[in-house]
Amino acid sequence: MPALTAEEIRKMSREERAKKIVELRAELMKLKTDIKAKGKVENPSALRELRRSIARLLTIEREEELRGG
Repeated sequence: MPALTAEEIRKMSREERAKKIVELRAELMKLKTDIKAKGKVENPSALRELRRSIARLLTIEREEELRGG
């Protein structure tokens, strides 16, 4: 999954962002479970990418909340 850019995230509606956060968190949990079960993962950088995408989504959500939008 390619990393989400801030520009792409800002184009999403609030509901789309919330849905994406849930989706990415589920994917992150699956990857973490795979790591614990198998001891390794196919693409180690995917973990980092997922965490960063989630952080970007949450940051932009917070920015808009503070902006009053």
